[in-house]
Amino acid sequence: MAASATCAWAEKLNGLGAADVLGAAAVAPLDNPQPPAKLVVDAPLAGPLRKGAVFIQYRAENLRIEPVFGPEALKVTPRIGHIHVIVDSNPWHWADTSGEPIILVGLPAGPHKVTIILADPTHKPIDSKTIHFIVPAQAAHH
Repeated sequence: MAASATCAWAEKLNGLGAADVLGAAAVAPLDNPQPPAKLVVDAPLAGPLRKGAVFIQYRAENLRIEPVFGPEALKVTPRIGHIHVIVDSNPWHWADTSGEPIILVGLPAGPHKVTIILADPTHKPIDSKTIHFIVPAQAAHH
């Protein structure tokens, strides 16, 4: 079954160039204006959440997550940026440039929220999503 799924996926890529799949090369200016950047965030993965660990997957559309900052980085094409993460409306947040899922452990049992903000290299917000979830009582004791 895995082989047929892989083949079906590979067939969709036949005839497509690297730029068709990956987007424009990061070394050349774009010929056309870039579409707006957008943040897509999934709900926490259920399995880890049952054990008290919060794994939140996200992706950016029309923006590459990169550890590059400052006004000069606004000139880079295709567009680059990073995310800011706020847990439970705390007055502090952190910036992340890994592009990897957000992982939180040690949250107490009960309701929580995580706000993820897609930001440009000067930390200006572009898009944001807030995810609400509940850490189960039994998970907080693990």
